[in-house]
Amino acid sequence: MKSFKESLSQDAPEPQLSTILKSLWYDAKGDWDKAHALIDQLGDRDSAWVHAYLHRKEGDIWNADYWYARAKKTRPAYSLDEEWANLVSAFIG
Repeated sequence: MKSFKESLSQDAPEPQLSTILKSLWYDAKGDWDKAHALIDQLGDRDSAWVHAYLHRKEGDIWNADYWYARAKKTRPAYSLDEEWANLVSAFIG
């Protein structure tokens, strides 16, 4: 997690990162559109979780809840920052 956060000082994500982690990287850099474009093309459960988080961050709760359901998750009651950290932790290993 520490090295991932440190990579945010770079201009681009590490090429070996998964698409999910690249999406979360761009989100942390403030590029929601790029983060969404990367994840929007994927249909697996893990990607749906990131997709849900992105729509929650956008404020589109109805759409977020749709993606949480596809991910078999429930929209969390904690902060977006905490959810981002949980997502990175889940996919970094």
